[in-house]
Amino acid sequence: MSDVAKLANVSTATVSRVLRKPETVKKATQEKVFYAIQQLDYQPNMLARHFRTNKTKSIMVVVPSLTNLVFAAMIDGIDEVATAAGYQVIFGNTKQNTGKAREYVAHLKQKQVDGIILMTVRLEQEAWAEIANRYPIVLASDALVGLKVPTVSTTNIEGAYEAVCHLIQLGHKKIAHVAGLPEIAVSRERAKGYRLALEENGITFDPALYLEGEYSIEVGRKSMKKLMSQSPKPTAVFFGNDEMAIGGIKAAKELGMRVPEDVAVIGFDDIKFAEVMDPPLTTVAQPLHEMGKKAMEILLTLMNGQKTDQDVYTIKSEFKIRDSCGAYLKN
Repeated sequence: MSDVAKLANVSTATVSRVLRKPETVKKATQEKVFYAIQQLDYQPNMLARHFRTNKTKSIMVVVPSLTNLVFAAMIDGIDEVATAAGYQVIFGNTKQNTGKAREYVAHLKQKQVDGIILMTVRLEQEAWAEIANRYPIVLASDALVGLKVPTVSTTNIEGAYEAVCHLIQLGHKKIAHVAGLPEIAVSRERAKGYRLALEENGITFDPALYLEGEYSIEVGRKSMKKLMSQSPKPTAVFFGNDEMAIGGIKAAKELGMRVPEDVAVIGFDDIKFAEVMDPPLTTVAQPLHEMGKKAMEILLTLMNGQKTDQDVYTIKSEFKIRDSCGAYLKN
Protein backbone atom coordinates (compact mmCIF):
# COMPACT_ATOMS: atom_id res chain seq x y z
CA MET A 1 0.00 0.00 0.00
CA SER A 2 2.93 2.31 0.71
CA ASP A 3 4.26 1.70 -2.81
CA VAL A 4 0.86 2.54 -4.30
CA ALA A 5 0.65 5.72 -2.21
CA LYS A 6 4.14 6.79 -3.30
CA LEU A 7 3.47 6.22 -7.01
CA ALA A 8 0.09 8.01 -6.85
CA ASN A 9 1.56 10.78 -4.69
CA VAL A 10 -1.11 10.37 -1.99
CA SER A 11 -1.17 9.09 1.59
CA THR A 12 -1.68 5.44 2.52
CA ALA A 13 -4.91 6.54 4.24
CA THR A 14 -6.18 7.82 0.88
CA VAL A 15 -5.32 4.51 -0.79
CA SER A 16 -7.23 2.72 1.97
CA ARG A 17 -10.29 4.95 1.46
CA VAL A 18 -10.22 4.37 -2.31
CA LEU A 19 -10.26 0.62 -1.70
CA ARG A 20 -12.92 0.62 1.02
CA LYS A 21 -15.09 3.66 0.30
CA PRO A 22 -14.20 5.11 -3.10
CA GLU A 23 -17.23 7.44 -3.03
CA THR A 24 -15.50 9.49 -0.31
CA VAL A 25 -12.53 10.30 -2.57
CA LYS A 26 -12.40 12.71 -5.53
CA LYS A 27 -12.67 11.08 -8.96
CA ALA A 28 -9.25 12.37 -10.08
CA THR A 29 -7.60 10.93 -6.96
CA GLN A 30 -9.39 7.62 -7.45
CA GLU A 31 -8.03 7.39 -10.98
CA LYS A 32 -4.46 8.08 -9.81
CA VAL A 33 -4.70 5.38 -7.15
CA PHE A 34 -6.25 2.80 -9.47
CA TYR A 35 -3.59 3.52 -12.09
CA ALA A 36 -0.86 2.93 -9.48
CA ILE A 37 -2.56 -0.28 -8.35
CA GLN A 38 -2.62 -1.53 -11.93
CA GLN A 39 1.01 -0.60 -12.56
CA LEU A 40 2.21 -2.33 -9.39
CA ASP A 41 -0.21 -5.28 -9.62
CA TYR A 42 -1.15 -4.56 -6.01
CA GLN A 43 -3.22 -7.18 -4.16
CA PRO A 44 -4.84 -6.07 -0.85
CA ASN A 45 -3.78 -8.11 2.17
CA MET A 46 -7.03 -9.88 3.06
CA LEU A 47 -5.58 -11.35 6.25
CA ALA A 48 -4.66 -7.89 7.54
CA ARG A 49 -8.13 -6.64 6.62
CA HIS A 50 -9.64 -9.55 8.53
CA PHE A 51 -7.72 -8.57 11.67
CA ARG A 52 -8.87 -4.95 11.36
CA THR A 53 -12.55 -5.65 10.74
CA ASN A 54 -12.90 -9.06 12.45
CA LYS A 55 -14.70 -10.21 9.27
CA THR A 56 -13.51 -12.57 6.55
CA LYS A 57 -16.30 -11.67 4.06
CA SER A 58 -16.68 -15.40 3.41
CA ILE A 59 -19.28 -17.98 4.40
CA MET A 60 -19.25 -21.76 4.30
CA VAL A 61 -21.94 -24.03 2.88
CA VAL A 62 -21.72 -27.52 4.39
CA VAL A 63 -23.36 -30.36 2.45
CA PRO A 64 -23.51 -34.14 3.05
CA SER A 65 -22.76 -34.80 -0.65
CA LEU A 66 -21.62 -32.64 -3.53
CA THR A 67 -23.15 -35.09 -6.02
CA ASN A 68 -26.73 -34.42 -4.90
CA LEU A 69 -28.36 -32.13 -7.47
CA VAL A 70 -30.75 -30.70 -4.87
CA PHE A 71 -27.86 -29.04 -3.09
CA ALA A 72 -26.40 -27.73 -6.36
CA ALA A 73 -29.61 -25.81 -7.10
CA MET A 74 -29.76 -24.38 -3.58
CA ILE A 75 -26.09 -23.37 -3.67
CA ASP A 76 -26.80 -21.39 -6.84
CA GLY A 77 -29.36 -19.32 -4.92
CA ILE A 78 -26.99 -18.89 -1.97
CA ASP A 79 -24.17 -17.74 -4.24
CA GLU A 80 -26.39 -15.19 -5.98
CA VAL A 81 -27.21 -13.38 -2.72
CA ALA A 82 -23.73 -13.85 -1.23
CA THR A 83 -21.98 -12.38 -4.28
CA ALA A 84 -24.29 -9.37 -4.34
CA ALA A 85 -23.41 -8.75 -0.67
CA GLY A 86 -19.68 -9.06 -1.31
CA TYR A 87 -19.20 -12.49 0.27
CA GLN A 88 -17.24 -15.47 -1.01
CA VAL A 89 -18.78 -18.93 -0.71
CA ILE A 90 -16.64 -21.84 0.48
CA PHE A 91 -17.88 -25.43 0.32
CA GLY A 92 -17.50 -28.22 2.84
CA ASN A 93 -18.45 -31.80 1.95
CA THR A 94 -19.01 -34.02 5.01
CA LYS A 95 -19.69 -37.21 3.01
CA GLN A 96 -22.17 -38.09 5.79
CA ASN A 97 -19.33 -37.94 8.37
CA THR A 98 -20.30 -36.13 11.59
CA GLY A 99 -16.62 -35.70 12.47
CA LYS A 100 -16.08 -33.64 9.34
CA ALA A 101 -19.22 -31.65 10.11
CA ARG A 102 -17.77 -30.71 13.50
CA GLU A 103 -14.51 -29.67 11.80
CA TYR A 104 -16.36 -27.30 9.49
CA VAL A 105 -18.27 -25.77 12.38
CA ALA A 106 -14.89 -25.25 14.08
CA HIS A 107 -13.94 -22.93 11.19
CA LEU A 108 -16.76 -20.66 12.31
CA LYS A 109 -15.70 -20.79 15.95
CA GLN A 110 -12.14 -19.88 14.94
CA LYS A 111 -13.40 -16.90 12.89
CA GLN A 112 -12.16 -18.41 9.61
CA VAL A 113 -15.60 -17.76 8.11
CA ASP A 114 -18.33 -15.34 9.17
CA GLY A 115 -21.25 -17.76 8.98
CA ILE A 116 -22.37 -21.24 7.92
CA ILE A 117 -25.33 -22.67 6.02
CA LEU A 118 -25.85 -26.35 6.80
CA MET A 119 -27.77 -28.67 4.50
CA THR A 120 -29.12 -31.86 6.05
CA VAL A 121 -26.01 -32.34 8.18
CA ARG A 122 -26.13 -34.82 11.03
CA LEU A 123 -24.68 -33.51 14.29
CA GLU A 124 -25.26 -34.70 17.83
CA GLN A 125 -27.81 -32.74 19.87
CA GLU A 126 -25.05 -31.71 22.31
CA ALA A 127 -23.03 -30.14 19.48
CA TRP A 128 -26.05 -28.17 18.32
CA ALA A 129 -26.77 -26.97 21.84
CA GLU A 130 -23.26 -25.51 22.03
CA ILE A 131 -23.43 -23.53 18.79
CA ALA A 132 -27.13 -22.76 18.28
CA ASN A 133 -27.30 -19.46 20.15
CA ARG A 134 -23.70 -18.27 19.73
CA TYR A 135 -22.87 -18.27 16.04
CA PRO A 136 -24.49 -17.24 12.71
CA ILE A 137 -25.84 -20.57 11.42
CA VAL A 138 -28.77 -21.35 9.14
CA LEU A 139 -30.23 -24.75 8.27
CA ALA A 140 -31.48 -25.27 4.72
CA SER A 141 -33.91 -28.12 3.88
CA ASP A 142 -33.58 -29.93 7.21
CA ALA A 143 -34.87 -29.03 10.67
CA LEU A 144 -33.98 -29.48 14.34
CA VAL A 145 -36.46 -30.16 17.10
CA GLY A 146 -36.06 -28.23 20.34
CA LEU A 147 -33.30 -25.86 19.22
CA LYS A 148 -33.82 -22.39 17.82
CA VAL A 149 -31.74 -22.50 14.65
CA PRO A 150 -33.20 -20.49 11.73
CA THR A 151 -34.38 -22.99 9.14
CA VAL A 152 -35.48 -22.74 5.51
CA SER A 153 -37.64 -25.60 4.28
CA THR A 154 -40.45 -26.48 1.93
CA THR A 155 -43.92 -27.93 2.51
CA ASN A 156 -42.79 -31.56 2.69
CA ILE A 157 -45.87 -33.00 4.40
CA GLU A 158 -48.31 -31.18 2.13
CA GLY A 159 -46.31 -32.01 -1.00
CA ALA A 160 -46.16 -35.72 -0.20
CA TYR A 161 -49.84 -35.73 0.73
CA GLU A 162 -50.79 -34.16 -2.61
CA ALA A 163 -48.65 -36.64 -4.57
CA VAL A 164 -50.16 -39.71 -2.90
CA CYS A 165 -53.72 -38.35 -3.13
CA HIS A 166 -53.10 -37.89 -6.86
CA LEU A 167 -52.18 -41.58 -7.19
CA ILE A 168 -55.31 -42.56 -5.27
CA GLN A 169 -57.44 -40.40 -7.56
CA LEU A 170 -55.92 -42.28 -10.50
CA GLY A 171 -57.29 -45.49 -8.99
CA HIS A 172 -54.28 -46.86 -7.11
CA LYS A 173 -54.84 -48.53 -3.76
CA LYS A 174 -51.61 -50.49 -3.32
CA ILE A 175 -49.16 -47.60 -3.10
CA ALA A 176 -45.61 -48.07 -1.80
CA HIS A 177 -43.31 -45.45 -0.31
CA VAL A 178 -39.51 -45.52 -0.41
CA ALA A 179 -38.50 -43.03 2.26
CA GLY A 180 -35.21 -41.41 3.19
CA LEU A 181 -33.52 -42.26 6.48
CA PRO A 182 -35.70 -41.41 9.51
CA GLU A 183 -33.03 -39.30 11.24
CA ILE A 184 -33.48 -36.70 8.50
CA ALA A 185 -36.42 -34.40 9.21
CA VAL A 186 -37.56 -34.09 5.59
CA SER A 187 -37.73 -37.90 5.34
CA ARG A 188 -40.05 -38.07 8.34
CA GLU A 189 -42.21 -35.25 7.00
CA ARG A 190 -42.64 -36.83 3.55
CA ALA A 191 -43.44 -40.20 5.14
CA LYS A 192 -46.02 -38.44 7.32
CA GLY A 193 -47.66 -36.94 4.23
CA TYR A 194 -47.78 -40.39 2.61
CA ARG A 195 -49.45 -42.01 5.61
CA LEU A 196 -51.87 -39.11 6.05
CA ALA A 197 -53.05 -39.45 2.44
CA LEU A 198 -53.64 -43.19 2.87
CA GLU A 199 -55.50 -42.69 6.15
CA GLU A 200 -57.79 -39.93 4.87
CA ASN A 201 -58.69 -42.04 1.85
CA GLY A 202 -59.48 -45.19 3.84
CA ILE A 203 -56.40 -47.16 2.79
CA THR A 204 -54.69 -49.20 5.51
CA PHE A 205 -50.97 -48.64 5.91
CA ASP A 206 -49.03 -51.77 4.90
CA PRO A 207 -45.53 -52.05 6.43
CA ALA A 208 -44.48 -54.30 3.53
CA LEU A 209 -44.95 -51.33 1.18
CA TYR A 210 -42.74 -49.01 3.25
CA LEU A 211 -38.95 -49.02 2.78
CA GLU A 212 -36.19 -46.67 3.98
CA GLY A 213 -32.70 -45.88 2.79
CA GLU A 214 -30.17 -43.28 1.65
CA TYR A 215 -31.32 -40.76 -0.95
CA SER A 216 -29.60 -42.35 -3.95
CA ILE A 217 -30.29 -43.88 -7.34
CA GLU A 218 -28.99 -47.27 -6.20
CA VAL A 219 -31.28 -47.39 -3.15
CA GLY A 220 -34.22 -46.54 -5.41
CA ARG A 221 -33.22 -49.30 -7.83
CA LYS A 222 -32.88 -51.96 -5.13
CA SER A 223 -36.07 -50.86 -3.39
CA MET A 224 -38.14 -51.10 -6.57
CA LYS A 225 -36.86 -54.64 -7.22
CA LYS A 226 -37.73 -55.63 -3.65
CA LEU A 227 -41.21 -54.17 -3.95
CA MET A 228 -41.83 -55.82 -7.30
CA SER A 229 -40.89 -59.24 -5.86
CA GLN A 230 -44.06 -59.14 -3.73
CA SER A 231 -47.35 -60.72 -4.69
CA PRO A 232 -49.50 -58.86 -5.39
CA LYS A 233 -47.18 -56.08 -6.49
CA PRO A 234 -47.79 -52.41 -5.67
CA THR A 235 -49.22 -50.53 -8.64
CA ALA A 236 -47.60 -47.21 -7.69
CA VAL A 237 -44.50 -46.05 -5.82
CA PHE A 238 -43.93 -42.68 -4.21
CA PHE A 239 -40.19 -42.13 -3.76
CA GLY A 240 -38.76 -39.80 -1.13
CA ASN A 241 -36.65 -37.97 -3.71
CA ASP A 242 -36.03 -37.83 -7.46
CA GLU A 243 -32.75 -39.73 -7.41
CA MET A 244 -34.54 -42.67 -5.79
CA ALA A 245 -37.32 -42.38 -8.38
CA ILE A 246 -34.79 -42.45 -11.23
CA GLY A 247 -33.32 -45.63 -9.77
CA GLY A 248 -36.81 -47.07 -9.40
CA ILE A 249 -37.67 -46.43 -13.05
CA LYS A 250 -34.37 -48.02 -14.09
CA ALA A 251 -35.18 -51.13 -12.02
CA ALA A 252 -38.69 -51.38 -13.48
CA LYS A 253 -37.26 -51.36 -17.00
CA GLU A 254 -34.69 -54.01 -16.03
CA LEU A 255 -37.60 -56.16 -14.84
CA GLY A 256 -39.38 -55.71 -18.17
CA MET A 257 -42.04 -53.45 -16.66
CA ARG A 258 -43.40 -50.28 -18.21
CA VAL A 259 -43.69 -46.96 -16.39
CA PRO A 260 -46.45 -45.88 -15.90
CA GLU A 261 -48.49 -48.67 -17.55
CA ASP A 262 -47.32 -51.39 -15.11
CA VAL A 263 -46.25 -49.21 -12.20
CA ALA A 264 -46.74 -45.50 -11.61
CA VAL A 265 -43.84 -43.49 -10.15
CA ILE A 266 -43.65 -40.12 -8.38
CA GLY A 267 -40.56 -38.43 -6.92
CA PHE A 268 -39.80 -35.37 -4.84
CA ASP A 269 -37.48 -32.37 -5.53
CA ASP A 270 -37.77 -31.69 -9.30
CA ILE A 271 -34.04 -31.92 -9.97
CA LYS A 272 -32.62 -30.80 -13.30
CA PHE A 273 -33.06 -34.17 -15.06
CA ALA A 274 -36.61 -34.92 -13.87
CA GLU A 275 -38.29 -33.36 -16.89
CA VAL A 276 -36.05 -35.08 -19.46
CA MET A 277 -36.34 -38.56 -17.96
CA ASP A 278 -37.94 -41.37 -19.97
CA PRO A 279 -40.72 -41.09 -19.03
CA PRO A 280 -40.65 -37.51 -17.68
CA LEU A 281 -40.92 -37.71 -13.90
CA THR A 282 -43.97 -36.54 -11.98
CA THR A 283 -42.60 -34.92 -8.85
CA VAL A 284 -43.09 -32.48 -6.01
CA ALA A 285 -40.91 -29.50 -6.89
CA GLN A 286 -38.95 -27.84 -4.12
CA PRO A 287 -38.29 -24.12 -4.79
CA LEU A 288 -34.58 -24.86 -4.43
CA HIS A 289 -33.15 -21.63 -5.84
CA GLU A 290 -35.49 -19.52 -3.72
CA MET A 291 -34.69 -21.60 -0.63
CA GLY A 292 -30.98 -20.98 -1.18
CA LYS A 293 -31.54 -17.24 -1.58
CA LYS A 294 -33.65 -17.08 1.57
CA ALA A 295 -31.07 -19.02 3.59
CA MET A 296 -28.34 -16.55 2.60
CA GLU A 297 -30.56 -13.55 3.33
CA ILE A 298 -31.20 -14.89 6.84
CA LEU A 299 -27.48 -15.56 7.36
CA LEU A 300 -26.68 -11.97 6.38
CA THR A 301 -29.14 -10.79 9.02
CA LEU A 302 -27.45 -12.92 11.69
CA MET A 303 -23.94 -11.88 10.65
CA ASN A 304 -25.00 -8.24 11.01
CA GLY A 305 -25.83 -8.92 14.64
CA GLN A 306 -29.60 -8.82 14.15
CA LYS A 307 -32.21 -11.38 15.18
CA THR A 308 -34.57 -13.16 12.80
CA ASP A 309 -38.30 -12.61 13.12
CA GLN A 310 -39.07 -16.35 13.09
CA ASP A 311 -37.35 -19.73 13.43
CA VAL A 312 -38.75 -21.60 10.42
CA TYR A 313 -39.22 -20.14 6.95
CA THR A 314 -41.33 -22.37 4.72
CA ILE A 315 -41.55 -21.90 0.96
CA LYS A 316 -44.41 -23.76 -0.77
CA SER A 317 -43.69 -26.75 -2.97
CA GLU A 318 -45.37 -27.31 -6.35
CA PHE A 319 -46.76 -30.61 -7.65
CA LYS A 320 -45.71 -31.17 -11.26
CA ILE A 321 -47.66 -33.80 -13.19
CA ARG A 322 -45.72 -35.48 -15.99
CA ASP A 323 -45.88 -38.87 -17.70
CA SER A 324 -44.47 -41.23 -15.02
CA CYS A 325 -47.62 -41.20 -12.85
CA GLY A 326 -49.95 -42.29 -15.65
CA ALA A 327 -52.24 -39.26 -15.54
CA TYR A 328 -51.94 -38.85 -19.30
CA LEU A 329 -52.53 -42.49 -20.26
CA LYS A 330 -55.36 -42.94 -22.72
CA ASN A 331 -58.22 -45.07 -21.45
